[in-house]
Amino acid sequence: MGASSSTEQVSAAQREVETLAASTGALPMLQKAFSRLADPQTNLVPIASLQQCFCLNIENPICEGHPIPECFLGLLDQLGPSIVDLFFVAEKGGISWIEFVKGYVKCCGRMPALSSLNTLLRVFASTFNKVGVPLKVQFECDDDDNKINGSFLATDVLMLLWMCWIMSWDSRTLKLSKGKANRGLPDVNHLVLSAVVSCAEGVNDLNVWDCDISGLEVQLPAGKFHMWVLTTVPSLADCFTQFVHARLQNSATSEDKLEPSSSSVDDIPSTERCDTYLLTRGRAWAISLTMRSKISEEILRVCFPSNGDGVDDALLYRSSLHGKGLNRFWSNIEGYHGPLLMLISASSGDAHECNANARRWVIGTLTQQGFENRDVFYGSSGNLYAISPVFHVFTPSGKEKNFVYSHLHPTGRVYEPHPKPVGIAFGGTIGNERIFIDEDFARVTVRHHAVDKTYQPGPLIPNQGFLPVEALVSEVEAWALGGRAAKEMQTSYKKREQLFTEQRRKVDLKTFASWDDSPEKMMMDMVGDPNRVQREDR
Repeated sequence: MGASSSTEQVSAAQREVETLAASTGALPMLQKAFSRLADPQTNLVPIASLQQCFCLNIENPICEGHPIPECFLGLLDQLGPSIVDLFFVAEKGGISWIEFVKGYVKCCGRMPALSSLNTLLRVFASTFNKVGVPLKVQFECDDDDNKINGSFLATDVLMLLWMCWIMSWDSRTLKLSKGKANRGLPDVNHLVLSAVVSCAEGVNDLNVWDCDISGLEVQLPAGKFHMWVLTTVPSLADCFTQFVHARLQNSATSEDKLEPSSSSVDDIPSTERCDTYLLTRGRAWAISLTMRSKISEEILRVCFPSNGDGVDDALLYRSSLHGKGLNRFWSNIEGYHGPLLMLISASSGDAHECNANARRWVIGTLTQQGFENRDVFYGSSGNLYAISPVFHVFTPSGKEKNFVYSHLHPTGRVYEPHPKPVGIAFGGTIGNERIFIDEDFARVTVRHHAVDKTYQPGPLIPNQGFLPVEALVSEVEAWALGGRAAKEMQTSYKKREQLFTEQRRKVDLKTFASWDDSPEKMMMDMVGDPNRVQREDR
């Protein structure tokens, strides 16, 4: 009787975890992965095999924006053991099917955003403990909804972001790179400074224009850091979820035995080329972390290019390449009716050439539709971004819908008693825009958020103040984020417009009247006998 009751309990527990896994759509994949990883004799997954499945080894990583801490490579080495120890309960000899599925559900199951973030932070803290450099944070219990106390350092945030970047890269390029991870780490100083400015106390005098993150000793309270992640980069925890899922999926489909990932010298040849744009890998990744949508996937194609795809094809306009000015901009983006990301790099202060006092910054705007030539604001949604030197995102407030304004000079000479400004604007009202770029793309004006009820409040540039800031534009970029369909529609539109232009240039003589009615014959007759009187036929 007891044995029968025990069998029923095991079956019920197995059905429960399988139902949870099936709700994510991963149950067939887990069955294949378990059959490949498990020992045929014991029907258990050896702990070493599962640790190897999640292991990351990167040789000699490089980062141009910041020196890499010595313990970072050790953290990556301990990622696999930390995941297995935290979420997969082992029996004598290995991990059973039920515990294997339970571990997956703990990592990748449906859960609130806070629980998902806590899962990521627990893994991060465990890797620190295993390398002998414990974090100054404590978890109250082992549950996913546990509270976290303590604080983070700026270098801790830097290494957390880099670890998430590598996991995200690995999950997207595992099949393409055959297990090899890219050795180039992005510059994410703008994200670290965003966390410092938002969470730390007593940083009002911090010079964000020239700041050494490794030398910052400020403490970031864990509670405030939680809030910063949930409001600024809510998709950060998805990097861990996608990594675990991709690694198990790879083990299910791979015919060979899975080996720890290792880097090569030139994994992705287009990586350096990506960072020549305003939309560098680090900036593209930061923007993608602010949303969960198809647009995020399109940005990640720029962030994680494969053989150059997704970089040049997504770039619609670059002022240094296509020429400055609204007309040049319009000729490149006209006909594109998908989401579009626009980046503006400018210099304020003493913004003369070769002036060390010039403050260079980058802001961005994301629109859900293409630009239209209108003399009023329009749009359905969008975001504003402070990108460099400090990253912030400003989502719609829901009060007004003045998302985009784009107005060109009228083609006809029509008298306008009150002409509308010519240029591109975001937020605010006409004449009092939050961001306004003139028609020559020479100057950009950024106003205080008090003039704008469309986007959330906050400074777009450090130390912005209440007065409008006028700066010299150095570069403008526009990126297509609507996928292949929107790009093909624009290509068709341009071909159609080119055909119409060629047709208008051609003169069809058959459309004219006979020789007797032509102006040429009238002129010839007048030259032959100018005194001859001609009656007009009525």
